[in-house]
Amino acid sequence: MTSAFRFNPPDSALIASDVERAFAEDLGRGDATADLLPAAAQATAQLTCREDAVIAGIPWFDACVHKLDPNARIDWHVSDGDRAAPGSVICDMRGNARALVSAERSALNFLQLLSSTATITADYVAAVAGTKVRVLDTRKTVPGLRLAQKYAVRCGGGHNHRIGLYDAILVKENHIIAAGSIAAAVSAARKLHPALLLEVEVETLDELQQALDAGVDRIMLDNFTPPLMREAVSHTAGRVPLEISGNVDLQTIGEYARTGVDYISVGALTKHVRAIDLSLRLKID
Repeated sequence: MTSAFRFNPPDSALIASDVERAFAEDLGRGDATADLLPAAAQATAQLTCREDAVIAGIPWFDACVHKLDPNARIDWHVSDGDRAAPGSVICDMRGNARALVSAERSALNFLQLLSSTATITADYVAAVAGTKVRVLDTRKTVPGLRLAQKYAVRCGGGHNHRIGLYDAILVKENHIIAAGSIAAAVSAARKLHPALLLEVEVETLDELQQALDAGVDRIMLDNFTPPLMREAVSHTAGRVPLEISGNVDLQTIGEYARTGVDYISVGALTKHVRAIDLSLRLKID
C-alpha cells in the first residue's frame, strides 16, 4: 500500500527511469552480499525518521522496492509534504528479504535527498510567512533529478520557477548585450516564442524602467539592496510581478519579502543538500 499524494509527482515513467539509473550504478550485475540470504526468506522492516523533517520522495522509494519485489507491502504513516517528528516510524514494510536489502540504499538515497529539499524549502517558506511572497526554486538542481527536486520543493510549500531553458524566457545581461538593448532582446523573444513567459533580469532602476516599457511579463531584480527593492516596488506599482534573486538565505529572505516583491528565487533549496537522517531496520523471518 502506498501513500495518498497531496502533490502531483512526475510521471511514473520518469520515476522508473530514475530508479533504473540508481540500480544500474548500485546493483550492477547483482547484490553479491544479499546472496547470503535464503532466496525465499521474508522480512519485515520499519523506517524511522531521526530528525524533524518534511517528507518527500515516497513514489521513488516505493518504485525501488517494487522493482525488486512487486508484492512487497509498504504501509506509510505519512504522506509527501507531511512533517515527521524525530524518532517517528514513517513506514512499515514486508517483502522478500533479498529484495528489501538490495533496494534499501537506493530507496533511502531518494527519500533522504528529496526530504532534504522539502525540509529546507519549508524553512524558507516559514521565513516569509505573513507576506505575499512565493518562494521559487531555480535550475541549480542535482543533474538528472530536476523534476524530482522540483516536486520536493512543492512538498515543502514552495513553487517552481521554469523547469528548464525551454518553457520560459529569462533575458539576462549577456542576452541584452548581444541584442543591443532590453527593448531589442524583448522584441526578438516575443517574435520567436510568443507563448512563453518572458522575464528580464535588471540590475538598476533605469533598466527596470526599460523592462517596463518593453512590456515584459516579470522582472527579476538582481542583487538589489532592500532600499532599492522597495523603490522598485513603488515604481512598478503592481504593473508586473517582481522577483528577487541573489544573496538570499534564511537570514535575509524575511527582510527581502517585506519590501513588497512577489517572488524570491532561492538556489539553496536544491543545490545545498544535506541528507535527512533516516534509518531502515530489517528483521528476517
